[in-house]
Amino acid sequence: MDGDFSLFTGGQGGCEAVRNPFEEAFGTRPVPTRPLDRGMGEAVGRRTVFRPSDREDFGLVADRVAEGNAGLLATVGDAEIMQLRNAIATGALLTSGRHLQHGDSTQPGRNMEMFTNCATAICSFAKFYLLLNGSGVGRAYDDELCVVDWGQAPDLKFVLSPDHPDYPHDRASLLRFGLEMQILPWGTAQEAFDAEMEAQVRAFLERIVLARAPEGDDLIHMIEDSREGWGKAVETIEAMAFRGERDCTLVLDFSAIRCVGSPIAGMQGRPASGPVSLLRGLLNVREYVIEAARAGDMPLWEQALRVDHYLSVEVQVGGARRAARMATKSWRDADVLRFIRAKEEGGLWTANHSVMVDAEFWDYVNDPAKTGSLADHARTVFAEATRCAWINGEPGFINGDQLEDNRTGSARLKQVHADGRDFRSHRYQATEGAALLADLAQRATSAHFPVTTNPCGEITLHVTGGYCVIGDFAPLLACPVVPEDVTPGHVAADTAAVWDARVRDSVRLGVRFLLRANRMDALYGEEVRRTNRIGIGPTGLHEWAWVRFGFDFRDLLDEERAAPFWNAVRELSVIAKSEADAYAHETGTARPVTVTTVKPAGTTSKLFGLTEGAHLPARRQYLRWVQFKGVRREDGTWEAGTDPLLPTYERKGYPVRSLRSFPGMSIVGFPTVPLIQRLGMGERVVTAPEASPEEQYRWLELLEKYWIGAEQGNQVSYTLKVYTDRHSLDSFRAMVAANQPHVRCCAVLPSRPDSGFGYEYLPEEEVSAGKFAAITAMIQDDEVREVVDWAHLQCASGVCPI
Repeated sequence: MDGDFSLFTGGQGGCEAVRNPFEEAFGTRPVPTRPLDRGMGEAVGRRTVFRPSDREDFGLVADRVAEGNAGLLATVGDAEIMQLRNAIATGALLTSGRHLQHGDSTQPGRNMEMFTNCATAICSFAKFYLLLNGSGVGRAYDDELCVVDWGQAPDLKFVLSPDHPDYPHDRASLLRFGLEMQILPWGTAQEAFDAEMEAQVRAFLERIVLARAPEGDDLIHMIEDSREGWGKAVETIEAMAFRGERDCTLVLDFSAIRCVGSPIAGMQGRPASGPVSLLRGLLNVREYVIEAARAGDMPLWEQALRVDHYLSVEVQVGGARRAARMATKSWRDADVLRFIRAKEEGGLWTANHSVMVDAEFWDYVNDPAKTGSLADHARTVFAEATRCAWINGEPGFINGDQLEDNRTGSARLKQVHADGRDFRSHRYQATEGAALLADLAQRATSAHFPVTTNPCGEITLHVTGGYCVIGDFAPLLACPVVPEDVTPGHVAADTAAVWDARVRDSVRLGVRFLLRANRMDALYGEEVRRTNRIGIGPTGLHEWAWVRFGFDFRDLLDEERAAPFWNAVRELSVIAKSEADAYAHETGTARPVTVTTVKPAGTTSKLFGLTEGAHLPARRQYLRWVQFKGVRREDGTWEAGTDPLLPTYERKGYPVRSLRSFPGMSIVGFPTVPLIQRLGMGERVVTAPEASPEEQYRWLELLEKYWIGAEQGNQVSYTLKVYTDRHSLDSFRAMVAANQPHVRCCAVLPSRPDSGFGYEYLPEEEVSAGKFAAITAMIQDDEVREVVDWAHLQCASGVCPI
């Protein structure tokens, strides 16, 4: 086996005036584009990446993404642009879904928020605005970082002009309004909408929504029709609450907001939610936070958590925006048990909840000889957190003392600004909330945990706010020949030389790509300039380990046996950090605080059928069920309005089922085989359910050691499923206590076999090899048979069924 993988190859010179760091393995002329994986990869590309002008050609995506990123720095030469384009077009450098979606020649004039996957926020208006821009946002709800008493907010009144297209007048619009405002039972049909219901909706409308702003001294705020306008409305309320202006009245006028369904130019024309969505969110804040805080004893952290939840619900617009959130709280807080139980009690479903812990916490948990009130508190927190997590997977544990900026102390070097510059860009400037931001920034300087993470846990960010631009490289896809044609672990010398050089150059290109993105106009511009933080990480690791080195998952757990693989990973980590340091120096920016990460990589990996980030394959072969409109009548004919694809797929032999839980809908099962199953591994493929929790923890420890590294590293995002039919609550607790202290973070999710979930169907259903073979044999579709030739796949894996 050829295990050579040398760091010191090619343009590894020092920082000269003109430095060429590349080995030029991708060439300076366009190379052929790698096609997306048939089925799932193509579906993901159409849903999240391709524009009409791309013509479903990933090479055209690479062209526009490379052009847009290179435009951020005038000194980027044509040779680098072409190498960047080729790295993206081949899949070797996947960047991230945000870059693939938004990257083009207009990038230099756009705001950074559209290109950042990861962010944090210290107050609700900042979090809301970032969510509206598509960022996943983390927030620390530690007692020492929550200062706004929403019970001190002004009285809120709402205005929507009767002339607005979304103002309800007729029965149909009143029914829609009643459903959207949750006045009526969900699913109420037009024929069931009687006079009593209509009167109920009209009474609600009259009571809650004013037709015009009242006369008098009330402060009137016209909400602008933009993300910035929505964010500024929340900033105004939160700042007034911070100042204690409970005796004031704030009138919020929604009349300038475009009507529902209008295209959003910055979101590829996807539909706007209209004014009713924001009205609903702020009404929920008024009724369930402001009024509840005035009437009872709701702690400040819970007020903040609930405000963020109600606003996050309104961010999910037509599939165009997400509302990914991380909520963390220190284990030391006296009220942390209430936080731990919040998800169990229901309602707060828009955030991942985790408890921030440290070495002292684990010492108390694992050493019964330690006594005292804090020791008792730690054990109570652990017991309650694991009890809740055993039911629904939350909360998790994050080792806050191991996070880079906290471990090194760099988080405490952040300056406190009183003029709002901590949240300021050309598009948005914090004004009313500047004093609140300054107060919280000062408190953060002495906080026990001055950093938290993004929703997926792979990036360390300051609690007062920060960004990280992240990207994936896929070392398997840097292979200059078709990976399926390579004998695993026995790569021809000339192929190996080009392959390895491409992997190294994809890392260098990726690091420079991300650092250039840090030059964009950003709300957290001060923090970006201070940290210059990036996160580059591998995906498709298991495929690369097999084809390039001949190692399966269990081989990789043996450091000595898998030394060629781990040495290669370590050398790539050194390349990433040395190139980041050199490029930052050349471009006059700060040395990046963090460089390496492993992100979930869901979108980018699915494009090419790879295992995602650090994760093992979930299944060997499965049916991917997709919903279509239409059902069969009892006489065997299809109902009117049925999607014409349904009968077409059925004629070709695909499995088709009508649904009971979704009336009028049917599902079609598409046979799917992950790429890792097409590489000749046979029985050496290890799926996530087959690997023990201890093996997976060991895998994470090795990734942290060799890829994340001792410095300038973020975390590995990983979800470890513990199957409840194999582990009791006691064994679950013992496993977490023994292993969680030794990794920076890991989400541990109790689960069960697909058959045990009780759902009518799952989007992906694992099936046995025999059943899969029988299903594919019934399908008469040449396109699918090119992808899923089951007999060929089994023979190539050494399991010939003949």
